[in-house]
Amino acid sequence: MLVRIAIAAGAVTLTALAAILIPLGLAHEKPMAICLSDPTTFPESGIAGWEGEQLDNAATIMQTATTLGFGRDGQILGVMTAMGESSLRNIDYGDWETSGFTNPDGSRTTSIGLFQQQDWWGSAEQRMDPATAATLFYQRLARVPGWQDLDRSLAIHRVQINLDPTYYTRYAEDAVAVVDAMSEPC
Repeated sequence: MLVRIAIAAGAVTLTALAAILIPLGLAHEKPMAICLSDPTTFPESGIAGWEGEQLDNAATIMQTATTLGFGRDGQILGVMTAMGESSLRNIDYGDWETSGFTNPDGSRTTSIGLFQQQDWWGSAEQRMDPATAATLFYQRLARVPGWQDLDRSLAIHRVQINLDPTYYTRYAEDAVAVVDAMSEPC
């Protein structure tokens, strides 16, 4: 009888220890890596409040930057720009439709896409394709003398030519968080 009680007590103790130690061990496992080229690895909870299609678009911008020879700083600028222009959403409307804004000459704006690029940037198809729109952005950024040494928002302003040169500053921290999280090796 004492042997049975000892065996039962041992089994209960082992079960209790397993119930405590296994979850603790699992809690310290490394989270799944984010792979820039594999959207299924993007965290459902998002990064710095950006999620789903927004992270897909950030990944496209980052990959385009890399293909064109831009490093982390260029990636951050591209992601910051799209955060500020479209909340990283590839939208088919712009400032005219949402706010009635006009160009400095009084003409109606025609901005669309991730970067809210107007007609003079390219065709509607080009501006609505995230990789092509990013390419158009980076081609213009490459022509800004010393863009790497400028304040990030000012460098973007020299490409986008908007009203407020400091407008993009509010997106810097989020853009850095997204780019850094999505740049980890997977």
